Amino acid sequence: MNISVCVGSSCHLRGSYDIIELMKKNIEKYGLEDTVNLGAAFCLGKCTNGVSIKIDDDIICGVSPENFDEIFKKYVLKG
Repeated sequence: MNISVCVGSSCHLRGSYDIIELMKKNIEKYGLEDTVNLGAAFCLGKCTNGVSIKIDDDIICGVSPENFDEIFKKYVLKG
């Protein structure tokens, strides 16, 4: 599974660094280091929709620390 967190200007200002840190912690917590590749993307083209992440071919917008757990469970753990 490939996960990219947008670090473009808009997403950076909306907290993409926090999302990267949450991703790292949860990938480690669930022992997914061998199956998940985490990286950064400079723009996913969804600049008005908050922090965007791409999981394989799906783009999820509006990711925040408040909804991160729900998104991680839905797209990563069940993916």
